[in-house]
Amino acid sequence: MSQDANLRRHLLDLLHGGNAHATFAQVIKDFPVSAAGTRPPGMAHSAWELLEHLRLAQVDILKFSLAADYVEPAWPDDYWPKTPEPGTPAQWNKSARAFQEDLAAFEKLLQDPSRDLFEPFSWGNGQTLLREALLIADHNAWHLGQLLLVRRALEAV
Repeated sequence: MSQDANLRRHLLDLLHGGNAHATFAQVIKDFPVSAAGTRPPGMAHSAWELLEHLRLAQVDILKFSLAADYVEPAWPDDYWPKTPEPGTPAQWNKSARAFQEDLAAFEKLLQDPSRDLFEPFSWGNGQTLLREALLIADHNAWHLGQLLLVRRALEAV
């Protein structure tokens, strides 16, 4: 296996998680959605806020990685939901599905050997596909950890 293919495989493993931290599927499986809008004592965010933030940030990175006509959303307003709770359980499920679909779309970029991992995009400030993959993995790991802590706090009540 070439070094390029090997690196891509490692990046995909990193994005899927499960090595050093819980996976997205593990964290949201059978989540108590009725409590998703609750901010547990001592915690800054509800589960809904964290899920939506994960989705919004990841789709932003995906869009940036795909096209030169990318327009950066306003920070922080466009990266967090407007309310601490989902409107309905269906909204929670829709957000979770969208997160998974966007991750799969990014993984397709990584699997495309015509996309050079190290070549800076012609837009941006020197970002590369490798950098964006590491950014998604790092950001997702951090907030999935927070989401898991919120879940444990909600289930302890």
